[in-house]
Amino acid sequence: MSNPLPLPPPPPLQPPETPPWDTPSSVWYTPRTTPWRTPHSTQSTPLNQMVLTNPPAVKLNGLDAEPREDRGILRQPPRNSRTNPLIWCVAGLGFVFSLVLIFFGIATLVVFLAVKPRIPEIDIPNASLHTIYFDSPLYFNGDVSMMMNFTNPNKKMEVRFEHLKIELFFFKKLIAVQGVQPFSQRKRETRSEPIRLISSLVYLPVNHAVELSRQVQNNKIEYQIRGTFKVRAHFGLIHYSYWLHGMCELQMTSPPIGILISHNCTTKRR
Repeated sequence: MSNPLPLPPPPPLQPPETPPWDTPSSVWYTPRTTPWRTPHSTQSTPLNQMVLTNPPAVKLNGLDAEPREDRGILRQPPRNSRTNPLIWCVAGLGFVFSLVLIFFGIATLVVFLAVKPRIPEIDIPNASLHTIYFDSPLYFNGDVSMMMNFTNPNKKMEVRFEHLKIELFFFKKLIAVQGVQPFSQRKRETRSEPIRLISSLVYLPVNHAVELSRQVQNNKIEYQIRGTFKVRAHFGLIHYSYWLHGMCELQMTSPPIGILISHNCTTKRR
């Protein structure tokens, strides 16, 4: 009787797909590919091993004890607030001020386009130098009279002169002043005003006194006349005012004759 053939060796044991023990951590956090879980193990976790991460909250009297995160927050719409009356007042004043500016702008444009206003002119056609003498080497006395013409060249506008002041200068040194009463002028009217400028014991610096003495000997004296006026222009209901400056350069002979040789007058608006 022959001996029986030997049995083949048993197959090697394969490691289990999951650890022999089951813990909550192994069920919750074990990835699908681990050293003991091969890619072929794609079986889903049984229902009896599934653990809910967000258990339902306990309800009390039909209300949730804790607010759920997936529920949106309802915001109450803002209430209708009334505008402060002060804001309405400021807005109204701004609107009125804007209308006033627009009105005056249109009025000014109409005046300049339709009326074409021109500034008044001054002129000195006649002047006389009566006296020049020195009480001392530095104190001067003098007497000058003249006729000053004021002309309104506007064809559609009347003007009024106010705060008139006439000043006499010698080499930019003030030596006499006279005021003139206010007056009005119609369209294209010329008015002559007598002016008398008297200097009494006016102090002159040495260089001014020497120069005046030299001009008296040469029979050619140079004076400067400066006039300052406030002019009010009227065109219907439109009124506006501005300051006017007139400057005249005079050349006169020595007293007692003292007649006007030449003059040059300019007028500028400020």
